[in-house]
Amino acid sequence: MMTIAASAALPAQASSADEAAIETIVESVVILADTRNFEALERLYADEVMVDYSSLSGQPAELRSPTSLMTEWSATLPGFDRTRHALSNVAAKVSGDHATARADVVAGHWIDTAYWEVKGHYDYELIRDEEGWRITSMTFTLEEETGSRDVFVPAMAAAAASPPSYVARQRTRQAVLDFLEGLEDKDMERVNGVWAEDAVQDMPFNTAGTPRRVSGRDALIALYAAWPDNARNPNFTDHLVFYPMRDPQTVFVEFRGRVDIVPTGREYRQIYGGLFHVNEAGKITLFREYYDPRAFQFAFAIGEAD
Repeated sequence: MMTIAASAALPAQASSADEAAIETIVESVVILADTRNFEALERLYADEVMVDYSSLSGQPAELRSPTSLMTEWSATLPGFDRTRHALSNVAAKVSGDHATARADVVAGHWIDTAYWEVKGHYDYELIRDEEGWRITSMTFTLEEETGSRDVFVPAMAAAAASPPSYVARQRTRQAVLDFLEGLEDKDMERVNGVWAEDAVQDMPFNTAGTPRRVSGRDALIALYAAWPDNARNPNFTDHLVFYPMRDPQTVFVEFRGRVDIVPTGREYRQIYGGLFHVNEAGKITLFREYYDPRAFQFAFAIGEAD
């Protein structure tokens, strides 16, 4: 009987644990926003999230990616001297792999001597996936407002003058994507546009007879000039993994390459490691490329007798 009773109690315990997890997520949203931890905040959201601030802004709800949402928030919130989103009455309800949550909020925004405050409540919808609960919908309902919205003008200017690390990381990531996707599409305008004037590509494992270092934007443009004619069906982004570094302008990237090499008729398959550094203008200053030179040598028939 004790075993049966314990088993019967399990569903209620599981539901309580889920409710606690969801309430923690809701509380984490405002804590991470107030502490400007946009990288961690982004992970609380599903791949697409419906965002509704219509009662505050008058703009209709829209479907957003977590990245675009964090980019917007990081362009404003860090410019305030302080923000505080105080939650109360946080409550969650769970139904299988779907859940809802509600929380009252008082949000204060300070910059210099100016202050703006809103009171209202948030309504959330969440789903459970293999990684846990994630927010799919977020609606703010305005109930009371104090102060002036003019605080956003100096806050956005301050944030633009000193961007948070999240903005730099997104800029770094986008430069790498522009380079790899440009190679896939054979869009040489996009590829050539990623390089800083003093850019360097290091290839420490290059095979004999090929350069191990190419310096300068013009030299790099020349290095890739024959790519559209020599490559067919290139792919570099199906297995792309970014490893952020402490320096937000630097990232290590793992990716795989598959290309048909036109002059030799051979397939080139490669596993790459790439260290990228991107400057404040969003241009690559360093690409240190690690790969197996034997696969490169075979695909391009380097060193083979005629």
